[in-house]
Amino acid sequence: MKEAGIEKDIEAVKKIPAVSSILEVICRTTGMGFAAVARVTDEKWVTCAVRDEINFGLVPGSELKLETTICHEIRQSQTPVIINEVSEDPGFRDHHTPALYGFQSYISFPIILKNGKMFGTLCAIDPKPAVLNTPEIKGMFELFAELISFHLLAVDELSQSEIKLNEERKTAEFRDQFIAILGHDLRNPVGAVLNAAQLLLKMPLEDKAKRLSKIVLDSAYRAKGLINNILDFASGRLGNGIQLSSIPDAPLEDLLIQVITEMRIVSPGTQFEVDIALDRPVYCDGVRIAQLFSNLLGNAITHGDKQLPIKITGRSDGADFELSIANGGNKIPQEIMDRLFQPFSHGKGESHKQGLGLGLFIAHEIALAHEGEILVSSTDDETRFTLRIPLQIL
Repeated sequence: MKEAGIEKDIEAVKKIPAVSSILEVICRTTGMGFAAVARVTDEKWVTCAVRDEINFGLVPGSELKLETTICHEIRQSQTPVIINEVSEDPGFRDHHTPALYGFQSYISFPIILKNGKMFGTLCAIDPKPAVLNTPEIKGMFELFAELISFHLLAVDELSQSEIKLNEERKTAEFRDQFIAILGHDLRNPVGAVLNAAQLLLKMPLEDKAKRLSKIVLDSAYRAKGLINNILDFASGRLGNGIQLSSIPDAPLEDLLIQVITEMRIVSPGTQFEVDIALDRPVYCDGVRIAQLFSNLLGNAITHGDKQLPIKITGRSDGADFELSIANGGNKIPQEIMDRLFQPFSHGKGESHKQGLGLGLFIAHEIALAHEGEILVSSTDDETRFTLRIPLQIL
């Protein structure tokens, strides 16, 4: 019974279209009636491909006892064996193999794989003598053995690629399931907590109850933002990118004011200086722009000087729609600026402030989806993020 590995090797040789032609060329060139590609291990000799014009009796998958073959010796030495005429060859006239199988001429070259291991042999036999020990014949066998080795490598790489493709398909299926779970099973309960906390804060509560409700509200807002960012990262990086639902005249000013109102609730100690006046309609996905704005504003609140106001300006009176968020505080170091919009990027020692590090990355992706950009400037006095979207493109 052949091992699973041997069966795989036979199939690999079958996948090489050139093998049939190689064996035919060998028989025509040498005048020999039998040629084969054999898989030779330390235990087995099995034919992978055969051309038999002398009724030798072997077909692909046939097995000979390893010790009865000369290939057994070639496996040990990894050097070719060439016999023009057994009866005239001092090294093989008394050898058991020619007597057992009844041949006079024999040639066999090892097939060496890229990793240096021997796969098997390219061999030919015939009951009549043949002129084989010539530079032309030896060169042909050496070339064909190398060609088969090259194709075996290609077949193996193709097989590995197919395995990888199947794994990627499974990953894609898992991704879709992950996005579905994240989008439904997590966002819905977080939304319920958020709404409940907002309702509680509208009720007449004692100070302690208000503080606890405020903590719940803050945590729910943060969880909502993290879930949205993870969902967009999964869709953007693993799926089809950030998806937009743009309309010609999005209620952008109202959406931006709504984000600011929410931030005032979450960060009551933060001062906001707001100057938003959109004179021209903006063709965009207003919800996505609001998400981008929320991420930039949250970043400013987290990293800005708490004693200084956050300045927000919005304009659409020129060729572009511009939205700018500026905060006081320390200058952003250059090493952080260089990777500011990369996913999972944190400032040194500040990972606890930035959560997963996806907010700026998602904001950048939303800007790109709108054919826009986010510009950043940072000095010792002010850090400013500016979204710029060309109105004519929108």
